[in-house]
Order: sequence, then C-alpha cells, then structure tokens
Amino acid sequence: MPSALIDVAGVQVSPDHYIDGQRIASATTFELFSPIDQQVLGHIAEGEAEHVEAAIVAAERAFTSWSALSAAQRKVYLDRFSEEIGKRADAFCLLESTDAGVLLSRMRHGVINRAKLNISWFAEHALTLQDRCLETEQATHHIRHDPAGVAVIITPWNSPLMLATWKLGPALAAGNTCIVKPPEWAPLTSSLLADAAHAAGLPAGVLNIVQGTGAKTGSKLVSDPRIARISFTGSVPTAKVIAGAAAANLVPCSLELGGKSAFIVLEDADLDNAAATAALMYRNAGQVCLAGTRLLVHERVAERFVAAMRGYVENLVVGDPRDPATEVGPVIHPRQVERIQGFIERAVSSGAQVLWGGDKHSYGAQYLQPTLIGNVEQADEIVQNEVFGPVLTLQTFSNDAQAVAMANGTDFGLGGVCYGETVHATAVAQQVRTGFIWVNSFGIRDLAAPFGGIKRSGIGREGGDWSFEFFCDVKDVVVPQKPFRASFSQR
Repeated sequence: MPSALIDVAGVQVSPDHYIDGQRIASATTFELFSPIDQQVLGHIAEGEAEHVEAAIVAAERAFTSWSALSAAQRKVYLDRFSEEIGKRADAFCLLESTDAGVLLSRMRHGVINRAKLNISWFAEHALTLQDRCLETEQATHHIRHDPAGVAVIITPWNSPLMLATWKLGPALAAGNTCIVKPPEWAPLTSSLLADAAHAAGLPAGVLNIVQGTGAKTGSKLVSDPRIARISFTGSVPTAKVIAGAAAANLVPCSLELGGKSAFIVLEDADLDNAAATAALMYRNAGQVCLAGTRLLVHERVAERFVAAMRGYVENLVVGDPRDPATEVGPVIHPRQVERIQGFIERAVSSGAQVLWGGDKHSYGAQYLQPTLIGNVEQADEIVQNEVFGPVLTLQTFSNDAQAVAMANGTDFGLGGVCYGETVHATAVAQQVRTGFIWVNSFGIRDLAAPFGGIKRSGIGREGGDWSFEFFCDVKDVVVPQKPFRASFSQR
C-alpha cells in the first residue's frame, strides 16, 4: 500500500520508492529536514535489500523490450518525459529549493530548462549514432552503440534534479534501463521525476527510484553483478567504495568527483570583471564542484583585486533561497556546517588570516558568511582539500610559470578559471591540468561538449558522444569488401 503524499512548500510528493511503475512503501524510513529552517519535511522510504532486488528485476525485465526499440521510438517517450518535467516546473523548483536549499531563482531561470533539455537533447542526439560506417580497403565496419543493460545512477545533494536528468538522458536514450539512488539529504525532485516519467508513459521498469543511504541502499546496488553501468557524482571517499565494489564485477564506472579549481587572475586582467566573477563562487553557499575556490592573483594587482571583490561580496544577500533577492542560501546539513567551520578553524590556528567572513551568518544555524582566507601556503589543508562551502583562499604569484605550478599543485583537476588578456589567458589556461577551464568567463556549458575531471576529480567524460560511449557497448560489425577465404597464414 503506497504511503500518503507529503506536502512540501505546497507541492504534493510521494515519500515512497518508484519500482516497476508503482509506488512502493518501506517499513524503514528516514527523516528529511529542510536546510532553510531545519523543519521536518517528511519520512522518506529507505531502501532495503528487497527493494533493491525488486528494482533490479524490474529493470532487467524492462530492458528486453526497451532496448529493442529504435532510437526514434525511444525519442517519442523521452520527448514526452521532457514535456512532463516542464509541466511540473514550479513544483520541481519549490521542492529542490526547500529540500536542498538551492536558490529558487537559479532553479527557475536555469536548472528547470536544463533538466528538460537533458532528456530531449540526448534523445535527439541518439539518432546520430545509428550504424556509423567506416570504409577501408578490406571491409566496411558498421559501428554500433548497443545498450549496455541496467544502469545505476547515484546523484549528489547539491544539484539533484539537473544531475539526475544529465545522466538519465543519455542512459535512457541509448536503450538502457535505470535505477536512480537519489541523495538522502535531497531526494524529493527524484521522486517527482518518477511522476513525470509515469505520466509520460515510460514502460514499467525503465526508470526506477530507490531511496536510502549510500551505506545501506547504494552499496547493495553497486555491488550487484547484474548491473552493467554505474554513474556517480559525489565525493572522492564514496567513489573509492563504489569503484571497489564495481571492480569485483568488472562494471564500468563514470565518476564525477570533487574539485579544488584555481581562479587565476593575471596582471593584465580586467580586475573588476574578474572580481565580480569571483564573487559568484559563493552562490549556492559554495556548494558547487565547478567553483574556482583557490584565488591565484598576480602580486602586482592583488590589492586592487581584493578591494574590488570585497565590494561585490559585501553586497551579496544571504538568506532564504526562496526569496528572489537571495544570492547565498543555506549549507545543506548541520554536519556539513561543522565540517566547513572545522576547515576555517584549523587554517586560522595554523597562521592563516580571515580577510572577510569566517563565521556563521546571523540569518540562521545553517547559513555561513562568505569567507576569504589569506596568508596560506600551497601545502595547507584548506588549499589542498575540497571544503564545499562558501570559503575561498587567496594566494599570489609573480609570474605565469608560478601561477601554473600553483594551479596544478593539488590532487584535483576538475575545472578552472583564468582572467587576463585573451591570448595571454588562453596560453596560461592550456597549461593547467584540468578537465576544462574557462577563459574570462564562468559556467558556459554545452551538452555536446565533454565534461569531467582528471586526477582525484574523476574518471570519464559526460556530454555529447562521450555519454554514449559510456552508456553503450560499442560494437564493430565487420563486412569484407570481397569474398573472404580462411588461411592459416592470416594474422
């Protein structure tokens, strides 16, 4: 018997799993709190072994018929899925703002349209993958992208809707069936995604949502030998556990992990523009893997840059993420607040200087002041490790080679930013070891472009053909150009 719907910000949403086209309750639940005011939003079904088993069985069964459809036939379903997401735009925005603390303005003006596009764009792009041919003197190679099977998708709490659809789009378009394990701190938009998929008529078992913790529910999913692909966005420690479980069954993993990206400001940069962009790193309370959290500024312009940035930061509005005026919302969870404050306290005790911020904000218990930490060394913990909060560090350099060495001097390599005269900044950016880097800009993305990191920032790329390379088994059907005759001398 399905549980009663819960009311969150006026939106009715199910707290249950979605398995084989049905809502499935659980005897075990966990409390969900809003980071806005720590109010209990509801009791969410927690996945037990029986729910994981049911989801895998349903996904395996559905795979037979879903994978047999052509890309064009699957596109019909996925276009409807995208439309159903759009019909629930206000509900998605309110839910994610309430249970994840994401800015409502960001949801309405960016995320919801991106979520719709993630589904429809990959459905369209899948049409281009049908039977590509490579002609050689000896043979015609028919290159096929065959669906791999059941894909497990594990999403983080900082942008659950966008990242769930970012993975579901190519996985479903390729012909896989999926099991989503949403973040336990922000599961509600994934639950609403199930409603959109159901309304769109996706066949039972094609999309399944199993809620719960990583240690209990996620570990059962990633260790099952029937799983064909695992796509995870989250922390490095969790990725190591997932990769270890997947390795036992030789299951391919796509891992998009943390970042400690450099924000380089060269001597010839437009300092005001660079400072305004640097202030954007505090949005979503700094809970953005792409953020350039290490400010590396040429020593000759550092004082002017910091003064310009201070002017922008002092005008940032910290508050309720549902207020259109808010620019910095809450940190997701009390444990995360404690973790971030620990980084600041240890840095100060080691000799670092708080240039601004450094404490809780008066707005509420889970709100932190935008913070900048100076007088730090390259080897310091706060420079080397991901804080994932509204905390940036400041270092200076005297030449390009030093800037590049500092930028490359961590175990991470996700993104980066470089401000300066365009030719100069581009030349410096090309030397930074990272998955991508923006020159005189930030946040420009395209679904056709590759996205992902190097070193501890992840394995693999998402976007365009790269997503399909992961979610598909690439097969070469070789047809000879002339009659073939076996010979023992052939190699």
